[in-house]
Amino acid sequence: MSSTPAVLEATDVWAGYGGPPVLAGVDLTLRPGEAVGLLGRSGVGKSTLVEILGGGQRPTQGHVTFDGAPVAKTPRRRRKDVRARLRTVHQNGIAGVDVQRTVEETILDAFKEARKAGRTTDNDVEAALAVVALPIRFVTRRVGTLSGGERQRVAIARALATRPDLLLLDEPLTAVEQTLREEVADEIRALVRKDGIGLLVASHDLRLLERLTEHVLVLAEGTIVESGPLRSVLQDPQHPDTRALVEALPDVAAGRPPR
Repeated sequence: MSSTPAVLEATDVWAGYGGPPVLAGVDLTLRPGEAVGLLGRSGVGKSTLVEILGGGQRPTQGHVTFDGAPVAKTPRRRRKDVRARLRTVHQNGIAGVDVQRTVEETILDAFKEARKAGRTTDNDVEAALAVVALPIRFVTRRVGTLSGGERQRVAIARALATRPDLLLLDEPLTAVEQTLREEVADEIRALVRKDGIGLLVASHDLRLLERLTEHVLVLAEGTIVESGPLRSVLQDPQHPDTRALVEALPDVAAGRPPR
């Protein structure tokens, strides 16, 4: 892992919904320029952890800080800056966006947020859409008319438009056809590398993590049960959950290119 100082840190994070805890003491750090996968089977709490890391939910115990300040209690004077620098994209895509607005207006809103936070943007909607393989003709489409996969891609384009320090992706591109998913993943990876954006991708999709990340954390039983370079974890899985995921995609685990 990089020696660059962590910009986001989670310490002893617990969370639950009235029953047994979903998260039971998670510790992790995220740095600009790193690409980290959060691997785990469906239902283990990946989405809950991403929501907490992004400041959308408070843990029942523990804390998450961004540049040393709690993300769930960001001072009002810093909120614009944090919203531009720490972006989260959920599986459902454009949550909280007016579906009557056009794709162009949605992307321009992100550029505006970035400028208000003092960040430089190129205001290039076409380039923003190209990263997620959407042609310029989509600018006039209203968000409400988009398919699930198109919404997911617009959500990612919108998040990247602010050139954040960290981008949190929760099961991204699940509604996108496999071949196109791989193309978009490669474009996203190229951009975050070029701009030094930190990336956390929560997914049970090994093929996607193969393309987007280098280091993985395995979430099971409410905590991180193993971690390491993606290839090492896949070739020598230690936890039953990891082994089950690897057994489902032996080609990826064996180091053969994703098909």
